[in-house]
Amino acid sequence: MSIIVKETGVTSDSISSLKIGLFGIGLDTYWPQFEGLKERLEGYLAIVEEKITKIHPNIINVGLVDTPDKAFEAGKTFRREDVDIIFLYVTTYALSSTVLPVVQRAKVPVIILNLAPESAINYQQFNAMTDRTQMTGEWLAYCSACPVPEIANVFNRVGITFHQITGMLHDDPECWNEIGEWVEAAKVKYIMAYNRMGCMGHYYSGMLDIYSDLTQQYAHFGGHIELLEVEELAMLRKEVSAEAMQNRLNYFYETFDIQSDCPVDELEKAAITSVALDKLVAKHQLGSIAYYYKGTGNLENEEAIASIILGNSLLTANGIPVAGEYEIKNAQAMKIMDSFGAGGSFTEYYAMDFKDDVVLMGHDGPGHIAIAEGKTKVRPLKVYHGKVGKGVSVEMSVKNGPVTLLSVVEKRGGGLMLLVAEGKSVAGPILEIGNTNSRYQFSIGARKFVNDWNSHGPAHHCAIGIGHISSKIEKLGALLEMDVIKVC
Repeated sequence: MSIIVKETGVTSDSISSLKIGLFGIGLDTYWPQFEGLKERLEGYLAIVEEKITKIHPNIINVGLVDTPDKAFEAGKTFRREDVDIIFLYVTTYALSSTVLPVVQRAKVPVIILNLAPESAINYQQFNAMTDRTQMTGEWLAYCSACPVPEIANVFNRVGITFHQITGMLHDDPECWNEIGEWVEAAKVKYIMAYNRMGCMGHYYSGMLDIYSDLTQQYAHFGGHIELLEVEELAMLRKEVSAEAMQNRLNYFYETFDIQSDCPVDELEKAAITSVALDKLVAKHQLGSIAYYYKGTGNLENEEAIASIILGNSLLTANGIPVAGEYEIKNAQAMKIMDSFGAGGSFTEYYAMDFKDDVVLMGHDGPGHIAIAEGKTKVRPLKVYHGKVGKGVSVEMSVKNGPVTLLSVVEKRGGGLMLLVAEGKSVAGPILEIGNTNSRYQFSIGARKFVNDWNSHGPAHHCAIGIGHISSKIEKLGALLEMDVIKVC
């Protein structure tokens, strides 16, 4: 077992199944009028395909659509191939009647690419041309912006949601970075649509903000939620061999900075539970977990839950985020962050430092140790505050530098939205109590951040990942048709 740190983008092999649809548009009337125009535009489309293929290889390119018949056929192809997103490359003027059937039939999100072949027309060279027919053909190779209002008008009137990227085919990093972010967002949407989340145990009694409508999770993200019994984990613990326990214990010593006062028997219990957790994940093909269980009155259950923190931290670092306190919404937020390659550690407010203008945030239980600043410490705790049991726990801070916070919020009256903020993890003293704990600065200041974040009514947990990725989350929200609110 090894910790996987995904530095950029989504690296899961399962995402190769995501399919991107691509087509260009034109007007068949032009081809006999302007020699070489069609071939030139097809060349531009080939460049777009090549560039997007470098971002994601699985592309269904139906070519240049220039008649209603071809549009109907393209729509059928996209539907048959089960594409997840469509890039509509506007190569030149085209009738909206040759565009609408493609998108209507496919019924997936569409991104309009309004990309000029060059930064500007060479006016001197253009106006020096002596054949006005050739001049018109040259202009038509540059007029991708022309039909976009027509397409937007028709999409709006028939109820098709669309998104636009305006830029250049070449030498435009801003434009192509945006295209890359749309592809990443589509990958994360795909991950969420097929993710299997395990919910083990029950809610923390009285913690009303985390109670969730599971059907709303299905409605917005898709996926599958498997309700699990703690007894299953306790049973799997009994099957762990002494050799497997020792191997996992050795791995603990390699991975964590285990403090000298940690009792060996507690570490052994944690190693057994960690191996059992891996078996539970494999059995149910889980991609994320939310858990909580009192365990009172049943020693086996209590021991399983009390020894779960190190194993859950390893799972979280390996792309299977685990949220404590049965916080299902936050397990979703953590999965989104991790799928973007940003990590996504389980966290809540710990305290405010008005002197340094920072908010201290962390949580007991598992942490995303792959995004830790330095090696994660393991400390013994005689009591898990507010919970049953004792044992070993992790203490870490998120890497210093830019961070993004994400919360999946249940809205008043029903439905979900995404709440996001960007800040900075900064060095400084933390509470050395065997919990995850970090110091965060925000551009609007600690006081205003807390007030603004709270005003949207999130649960008291959120997911924190490294890097500023709010623009990617906003695109994911657009693809999921979810509201996204950015605090800062």
